Amino acid sequence: MMYASTSLTNYNRCCSQIMHNAWQYSVTFRCADFRSGLSSELMLNTCHPQVTTQLFNPHTAEVLRTNAEHMSPSGKPPFLRAGPYVISEVEPIIKFVSTKGHSLSEKLDRPQQAEMKAYLALVQGTLGNAELYISWCDPTTASEISRPRYSSPYPWPLNTVLAYRKQWDVQNQLKTLGWHTKTLEEVYDEVDNCCKALAQRLGNHHYFFKQGPTELDALVFGHLYTILTTPLTDNCLADIVKEYGNLINFCRHIEKKFFEERERGPKD
Repeated sequence: MMYASTSLTNYNRCCSQIMHNAWQYSVTFRCADFRSGLSSELMLNTCHPQVTTQLFNPHTAEVLRTNAEHMSPSGKPPFLRAGPYVISEVEPIIKFVSTKGHSLSEKLDRPQQAEMKAYLALVQGTLGNAELYISWCDPTTASEISRPRYSSPYPWPLNTVLAYRKQWDVQNQLKTLGWHTKTLEEVYDEVDNCCKALAQRLGNHHYFFKQGPTELDALVFGHLYTILTTPLTDNCLADIVKEYGNLINFCRHIEKKFFEERERGPKD
């Protein structure tokens, strides 16, 4: 998958940059790589007593794979392998990490946790579906971008068969969710309404909750950053996001704090 896979890749990168956790196992993140059409296998080595699960740090090796979604228990990236456990998709990964004694949202009270879960569902159900729709239901994007990128690792005629099968699978998935019959304008309206709700919740703060970054911040960043940085046949989705200045500032803050500063490393 194109758009949504990149969003979830960015989500895992962001979540990993934010989280500090004591793991009992070597941990592998596998997630789709949008730009290459491959997948990233991210090995995070155990370091007792505590491992900082940050991607692109000295303890992380990246290996490309073409079949991450076929290796996932649910057939969807991202998925995580920790010792004997294999967990796929965002919510189960969050739950698994929490069983290991750490949660980004552990400081939230029950009403706040319920609110966070509602926003997680909104983001996944709106931005995730919109990305799938744009990637595979919009004829121009599907033919010029999604099918060529998805099929690029494979030889002909396998590449054509797999790309069309992926498109049919996504379209059937969206049919069950009531998204397949939407027009592009209706999809854009859904995205705009979602961004409006997120912008109102965020206000002028750095994070969605005053206690600090949570899984919601990671997921929103993953989707918005992907929308803003992925070149498509038009910029309609990015233009919608750009209407909300605080969401743009949010993405800049997350990128600077959890990526640029970590990549530069400690000052001498």
